[in-house]
Amino acid sequence: MIDFDTYIKIGEPGGKERAEAWKTAIGLQAVDGLKTSEYLNETAAKHIEGDITIDQVKDLIDTYYQSKTARTPEDDNVEEADKASANIARILNEPSFTFSLHGLTSIHKRIFTGIFKHAGVLRDYEISKKEWVLDGASVSYGFAFELQSALAHDIQRERDFNYTGMDMSEIVKHIAQFTSDIWQIHPFCEGNTRTTAVFIIKYLRSLGFNVNNTTFEKNSWYFRNALVRANYQNLQKGIYKETIHLERFFRNLLMGEDNALMNRYLHIKAKELLDGATPTSTPTSTPTSLIPANENIKRLIEAIGDNQLSVKEMLVAVGLKDRPNFLEYSLSPAMNEGYVRMLYPDSPRHPRQKYLLTVKGLAAYKEIKA
Repeated sequence: MIDFDTYIKIGEPGGKERAEAWKTAIGLQAVDGLKTSEYLNETAAKHIEGDITIDQVKDLIDTYYQSKTARTPEDDNVEEADKASANIARILNEPSFTFSLHGLTSIHKRIFTGIFKHAGVLRDYEISKKEWVLDGASVSYGFAFELQSALAHDIQRERDFNYTGMDMSEIVKHIAQFTSDIWQIHPFCEGNTRTTAVFIIKYLRSLGFNVNNTTFEKNSWYFRNALVRANYQNLQKGIYKETIHLERFFRNLLMGEDNALMNRYLHIKAKELLDGATPTSTPTSTPTSLIPANENIKRLIEAIGDNQLSVKEMLVAVGLKDRPNFLEYSLSPAMNEGYVRMLYPDSPRHPRQKYLLTVKGLAAYKEIKA
């Protein structure tokens, strides 16, 4: 196996980001019990080094499988893992993202084009899946006839949600529930968990969070099992939906905690199998503060607060007159670190352009004011 951590520590500019994307892309294949080939790992390393482009990666992988004359029963699964990994790495390295039903289906299509015939197409039949964590039972997934309306409803509800005044624990709990709701619909025939993970990573970045992909890469199987437990209940057996497992995952991801993410504790018979040695119901780690060390950014966060301000209004609020210096040392760093965003991001020169805090910025603001 290629030591991707080496690239993260000493890679050339751009190599760190490419390495993190590849680690996540390859790690996510574990949610469906898939592993990539050594050829894919070697090709990914060339891309990380900057020797080839992501388009050349795709061409090389396609040619590799087209040229194989002898195939084993495992080749189909390995080919799926290789191609899906390359497609996910491409998506994660792109800054663009559309938070919509079309954006979700587009991610599925881009990941699985050339792999599944139904890439990007909502399923038209009911499904179930035996789960190890449920001792062979299945989650009740969304009905085929209402997939589009259910997804559109959940995404619009999230779009309209107001994060103002929430602390990070509340934000994490909400994001975990939204992720759970999207996954439970299970809109595609296959590849739902990988699609959900990529969609959520992109969404969290759009909210201002610098998502540590390593959490997904190392705990993708836990992520899936936590989603299962968040959406399964059997009242007759005393089993209830539990989002705490998923919350632990997101607390590690967004708050820098170090909660133990162990799959064996997610099994519905964990207490019986492990003699009751299950973890406590609430995380116990100490979260990392979101307050920036940069005093200019901190002052700008306090100035904006719950408001939407123009550059002129921000200058007045922070008591400055030098616009170029303000842009260089306050506004740009605040945006680069995910605390502040534009009201009209697709039109930077919009005549009524304003700036407001991201979800991360709002959480930092509440922490500053606490």
